[in-house]
Amino acid sequence: MIPSPADPTTVDGTAAVTTADAAAVGPTATPASWETIPAGAADLRLVVSDMDGSLLTPSGEIPEGFWELMDRLRERGVAFVPASGRQLATLQATFGPDAATGREGVASYIAENGTLVVHEGEIVSTTVVAEATAEAVLALVRELTAGGAALGLVRCGIEGAFVESTDPAFLAEARKYYRNLTVVGDLADVEGPVLKLAVHDAVDAEATAPAFARFEETEQVVVSGQHWIDVMNQEVDKGQGVLALQEALGVTRAQTAVFGDYLNDTGLYAVADWSFAMANAHPGILALARYVAPSNAERGVVTVVEHLLGPAEH
Repeated sequence: MIPSPADPTTVDGTAAVTTADAAAVGPTATPASWETIPAGAADLRLVVSDMDGSLLTPSGEIPEGFWELMDRLRERGVAFVPASGRQLATLQATFGPDAATGREGVASYIAENGTLVVHEGEIVSTTVVAEATAEAVLALVRELTAGGAALGLVRCGIEGAFVESTDPAFLAEARKYYRNLTVVGDLADVEGPVLKLAVHDAVDAEATAPAFARFEETEQVVVSGQHWIDVMNQEVDKGQGVLALQEALGVTRAQTAVFGDYLNDTGLYAVADWSFAMANAHPGILALARYVAPSNAERGVVTVVEHLLGPAEH
């Protein structure tokens, strides 16, 4: 029996976990293995993957076989979309066209945790944070840092990102995710729309996140990695970015596969029927996913998507 949105039973007779089921039962839910899906079972038209901890290897590299898979997806009319807390410029540098090899680039991006969505070079949607919130977050980061916390703040705009800390370790970490990064003397002097405020904690973001709970009345506070806390508009997440692209592409949730590993990926699991948590995922994400994929160290996204496509045509 082929598992489908209408029939959540896996091929081995066990019950697969739907997004609704996971939400109802909480972290005790156990998603099914990706191996319970027959090869070629999915009518895929859209594949959306988080980057760090999901698609990328533990060393932050594109996994082996990814570009060959991209060729297969393109031939089948399937769009691949990176969905990340990373800046658009950073994603474009990784997935854009490569003249040297003749490689075609990715057409769509969900950047800055869904606050900026781009399709074929055009901005599909942007969602911003109030300037008053940006000022208050900056004040809190300065206060906590003065008290001994190892924090750094990135103000993320549409055209680029800005920091005021010159700490070498923080700058090295920030530049992994923000290719277009400018160091300024005072973040309070920066003008322009704010997509999100990314707080870097060199020790433990989950332990520090409660200090930012005061902003949850007007904004969304998300732990997006072991060392990152994002403050964003309440109405946006990666899932909203997927919805915008589904509409633009004419794709249904039954034709969409998503992959994630951390709490900022939560929104993905409400908009796709083929939902996968990496084997290395946070327990909260494992509770939401329908299936478990191999870890990012085992090139899990590539392995599962190849399986969903079925045998290559010759």
